[in-house]
Amino acid sequence: MATADQEPRIAVFLDYENLAIGAKDNLGSAFNFGPVADALAERGRVIHRKAYADWSYFDSDRRMLTRHQVELVDIPQKMGGSRKNAADIKMAIDAIELALDRDYITTFVICTGDSDLSPLVQKLRELDRQVIGVGVRQSTSKLLPPACDEFMFYDNLVSDDEPKKKSKSKADDDGPTAKTDIGIVTSTLAGLSSSTGTVRSSSLKRALLRKDPTFSEAELGYRNFGALLADLAGKGQIELTGSGDPEVALSGASGAEVDEALTRLVREEGPIPLTGLKTALRKRDKDFNEKTLGYRNFNSFVTAAEARGVIKITGKSDGRMVASPTKRRR
Repeated sequence: MATADQEPRIAVFLDYENLAIGAKDNLGSAFNFGPVADALAERGRVIHRKAYADWSYFDSDRRMLTRHQVELVDIPQKMGGSRKNAADIKMAIDAIELALDRDYITTFVICTGDSDLSPLVQKLRELDRQVIGVGVRQSTSKLLPPACDEFMFYDNLVSDDEPKKKSKSKADDDGPTAKTDIGIVTSTLAGLSSSTGTVRSSSLKRALLRKDPTFSEAELGYRNFGALLADLAGKGQIELTGSGDPEVALSGASGAEVDEALTRLVREEGPIPLTGLKTALRKRDKDFNEKTLGYRNFNSFVTAAEARGVIKITGKSDGRMVASPTKRRR
């Protein structure tokens, strides 16, 4: 395997029929390998590129792929046979043979939305290879992204001036979600901090991708991960120390402000039903979100607040009440 100081060596395999049809049906445009090539160039050195299809159906696409040095593997349609299965099988065999024959290739990029190739992804990961998936959002099975180390939606890679078309499809109901919740950043940071101590921005990004391979700062409107962290720091939610690969920590100030608001709330309004506590907090601070403070859910936030002595929970089940902690008599 490649040593740590070497840049990643990347092999790319394209299930071209899946990509071309997905882009045309869901984005209203022809598939363009250029944005994918640019994204991969940022991750390492691409040394192997293959695309699989019956090219008699995609004759106009061949020139575009050739310009990007993609080798075209022709899978002719046969009478009574399945072109689709033949392409999948040939692609899987070629990828496994390459992994076994060339151990210096560290990363395999599987461009498809087809869950039939999930076993290939799993086998490559068993061979200690990183696997990145690429697919059109609406034509990507919900089973495929979790199988990968990272999954990039082609929709996020194409430039804003390329035509896109939103359409209702079966994937709308059972496919990947459309947006990423920014709270996953702070909740993941909290988990890393408690288990490893010092957290670097690079390790935070890797942890986010392990948790959600579809995570992308572009979904949240940021140019890169550093810009996302800088914005969170500017809002007082996290603290950054150093440059390049800075240390990242949750901001103690934001937690103290919430504790103060929570203390004031229960003191002024008396015991509050636990079921209505979040609503009461949001009436005082419409931007309140426990995830930005590093909590997985509101129950975790309440449990931690009680452990810190900020509030006291009484009662059981739906009848639980939130009150100020009882002061001990001397």
